[in-house]
Amino acid sequence: MDDAPPLVRVAAEGPDRLSVRLPYSPERLAKIRRVAGRLWDADRRLWTVPRDGATLARLQQLFGDELRADPEIAAPHPSLSGLRRALHARHYSPSTEKAYVHWAERFLAQTGGTPLEALGEGEIGRFLSRLAEEENVSASTQNQALNALLFFFQQALGKKVRMIEGVTRAKRPARLPVVLSREEVRSILKRMDGQPRIMAALLYGSGLRLLECCRLRVKDIDWHQNQIVVRAGKGNKDRYTMLPAFVNEALRTHLESTRRQHQEDLRKGLGSVALPDALARKYPNADREWGWQWVFPATSHYADRETGQLRRHHLHESVLQKSFKEARMKAGIAKPAGCHTLRHSFATHLLEDGYDIRTVQELLGHNDVSTTMIYTHVLNRGGKGVLSPADRLGLL
Repeated sequence: MDDAPPLVRVAAEGPDRLSVRLPYSPERLAKIRRVAGRLWDADRRLWTVPRDGATLARLQQLFGDELRADPEIAAPHPSLSGLRRALHARHYSPSTEKAYVHWAERFLAQTGGTPLEALGEGEIGRFLSRLAEEENVSASTQNQALNALLFFFQQALGKKVRMIEGVTRAKRPARLPVVLSREEVRSILKRMDGQPRIMAALLYGSGLRLLECCRLRVKDIDWHQNQIVVRAGKGNKDRYTMLPAFVNEALRTHLESTRRQHQEDLRKGLGSVALPDALARKYPNADREWGWQWVFPATSHYADRETGQLRRHHLHESVLQKSFKEARMKAGIAKPAGCHTLRHSFATHLLEDGYDIRTVQELLGHNDVSTTMIYTHVLNRGGKGVLSPADRLGLL
């Protein structure tokens, strides 16, 4: 009986994925659907999941003694739990947490089981040099790895990191952002429809980042002031930007449909969304209130990994990315433009229209005016004093 194959087998699928084979049962199916980042491979009849410590721990929690993992799949290092706690305590975003844990895992794997107390600046330097020399990563990727390891040592392990010397630095090429002309923006938007079209219009008309748009909640739309409140944007900062008038009618119609969907969810005992920080404990019923719902909700529900509660997430960013790319190809635009290009175009067109650089800086949420490319003496008018370049297009 001890030699019988395990019920749930986990194996390496590559550097970033694991395969999970499990005999069908409604209970096991419900469990695997509670794993974030899962994908079903219909050809091979198995699931794939992210290869990281958090996912392995989640699989162990869900399947317990049924789970068997191949020997080359290492158990999550105990120090990673401390890293996650430190990131949570400082309210880092989920994407930052995922990236930092990834770099810490790679660093620990490369050091080959060396005791934590023996690790220091030398090991960090060799790891960063290897990224540049052997993997040819970009400067921004190398810097992200450095920031992750500094945070890991100082905040999770409580070790001070002094000067790291002898690091081979990845080259940072001078790149100009891709910018679309007004006619190119018009041509792309005309070939989009549904939620992606409204979202793309907001990226261009309000200068939003992709995830800032996806994570908009109903209460963040200020119809009376024609403004959008961007909550916990890059750097966990809030800011105001304009709500372009040309998108008002389409956005109102979309929200009416979304509200009917939310009311139907409530009648079915659903209608819950995830709340930031500890607001769910402070306001137990807020997760079902209309104001906290996503402006652009997903079409299906997911099971919360901690409680198992069915919730509706916001529309995944890949839906907008795919729709934008298809529209760009149909429009015959050869520029390597993505969704973020709309934000670059927003800033460029405002400057062309004569708005001062400081105003554009505030609308974009940049820390330093140099990030907005130039510096000049400016008037500080904020979002309400600016006419969105989107309003000149006459669409929607």
